[in-house]
Amino acid sequence: MIFAFFRRKIKLIAVFSKKRAAEEAFKLFCTPFSGNPHTKPLIYLQGKPVKFLSHGRKIRGYRWKHPSDKKVLIIHGFGSAAYKYEKYVISLINKGYEVLAFDAPAHGKSQGKTVNAIEYKDMIEKAIAKFGPIDMYIAHSFGALALTLALENIEHNEQTKVALIAPMTETSTAINNFISYLNIHDKDIRAEMDSIILRVSHQTADWFSIKRAIKNLTAQILWIHDEDDEITPLADTQSIQRNNYPNVTFHITKGLGHRKIYQDNNVKEMVTNFL
Repeated sequence: MIFAFFRRKIKLIAVFSKKRAAEEAFKLFCTPFSGNPHTKPLIYLQGKPVKFLSHGRKIRGYRWKHPSDKKVLIIHGFGSAAYKYEKYVISLINKGYEVLAFDAPAHGKSQGKTVNAIEYKDMIEKAIAKFGPIDMYIAHSFGALALTLALENIEHNEQTKVALIAPMTETSTAINNFISYLNIHDKDIRAEMDSIILRVSHQTADWFSIKRAIKNLTAQILWIHDEDDEITPLADTQSIQRNNYPNVTFHITKGLGHRKIYQDNNVKEMVTNFL
């Protein structure tokens, strides 16, 4: 219902200004619609609340089993929140790892109304600077893209372990799918959105790509993706798989789609065993 409203609004604005319509569409693209539950899983009540500032916004999260020799940072996807990774937190602290998990800007209990990849990347970098060094990462969807962008700027090596679950591989694909979902087929609006990204980030939309960034990463990477993922399509990973990077291992699932995949017990076990 809410997207039907915005669809009509954007089309109406486009009658007068394609640029303004694109600005409205991009704002919507960067706006997560997710709730924050009144009660969280018990393990989050046992974690220590931690916070810091990023782009002037208060970022809130949790820390367990501090201090420990090994640290894991959990990074959630768009429209999600840190509290949804209960199974991972429990498994990891049982292994003796220190675990950190934050709500992204505009998500959960962190401040903000919108978030883009640069802002999420910067948040991750600040979290690592404040609470790191980090030895291991778990990231889903949009969070996985932000993490790979951050790792290009963060010192890491072959001992660093990264689990990417249904990562948002190509931003251009995400934008195209978003525009299609809104049933907006105006090439001028799509081009204006690319102009906004360039103006905001000084990079083209194609730069926000795991395919581009992964060439600069030396970490051991476990990449888990589902054949039936309609949000971050498996097709976007084909060229990466063909390159057969020695530090990247793919595992393809079936029937889990985009959101069930990180909640699946077999996937959780695979990830925690990899770490």
